[in-house]
Amino acid sequence: MSAREAKNAFGLMIDTARAEPVLIEKHGRGVVMVIAVEEYERLRGEANSAPRQSSRSESKRIGISGRTRKV
Repeated sequence: MSAREAKNAFGLMIDTARAEPVLIEKHGRGVVMVIAVEEYERLRGEANSAPRQSSRSESKRIGISGRTRKV
């Protein structure tokens, strides 16, 4: 899915990502993957059983219109 499609059909992207990972592309090149929280937690669980690599993969918080959302 292109970044423009993701922006214009955000709800659809969320619904799709709950069923399967969604690759977001910019200029035809993959830049991010959107996955369901359950899949993220499963992957984190597997990663936590392996030696710790870095804390850079921690969830980030961003502010949108005065609200803070965890991403």
